[in-house]
Amino acid sequence: MKTTTKKTGFLWEQMTWPEIEAYLKTVDTAILPCGAIEQHGPHLPVDVDYYDAKYLAYKVAEGCKDPKPLVLPSIPFGVSFHHDDFKGTLSVTNDALSKFVYDLGMSLAKNGIKKLIILNGHGDNAPTLSYAAQMITRDTNIFVCVDTGETSDALLYKLIDTPNDIHAGEIETSTTLALRPELVQMDKAVNETMMFDNKYLDYDSESSVNWYVHTHKISESGIMGDATKATAEKGKKMWELMILHMIRFVESIKNAPLKDLYQKRY
Repeated sequence: MKTTTKKTGFLWEQMTWPEIEAYLKTVDTAILPCGAIEQHGPHLPVDVDYYDAKYLAYKVAEGCKDPKPLVLPSIPFGVSFHHDDFKGTLSVTNDALSKFVYDLGMSLAKNGIKKLIILNGHGDNAPTLSYAAQMITRDTNIFVCVDTGETSDALLYKLIDTPNDIHAGEIETSTTLALRPELVQMDKAVNETMMFDNKYLDYDSESSVNWYVHTHKISESGIMGDATKATAEKGKKMWELMILHMIRFVESIKNAPLKDLYQKRY
């Protein structure tokens, strides 16, 4: 069967080496999407974090001014051991992911990338990716940062009603309905809103601490939130916010001289 692929100018994997060499003379910024393949309840596909990170990176680069940042091939697998009790989850260790990202960062630096934005689509990758970013920074002279939704999370939570909506709930079901409604089985969506007596364990609390738990201990379905409140309309607004804020962030990094990204001392 014959297939056709539309070539996009900023996708690393679609370019020849001379094209990449020429492009790197105009821009020194790359986006690395990193996701996960893991359970997302009985109603969503297991690729949500991977697909969303890849989609967001593409839309952000597309929306940036020329020269657009390069978008690297997405990393599909993440640190998902906490979902292992639910079939379909494919997890790698923190050590494996951090070493992989570190090696990529070192290779990108050799290619001439000076600013690497790791776009993380899976919250539990964050500590591992931050560690990799630290090590790349230690061993190269490039700028590395990790964005796990920090540029827009506060605004997203204003669009929903569910407290502690952290996995496969109102947000992720809405964003998937907006992009791929044919893959959402809303008849299987349930409400598993989590309420915690201890304010330090409540994810929405200003006093909350980072803590880790196997999902099956706090959720029967794998959902942590209320998937029944999701709508495509909410999801479209969420994507608009995420894309807009990420574009602004990437532009601020891409257009700044490397020395100006660091705090000036007076």
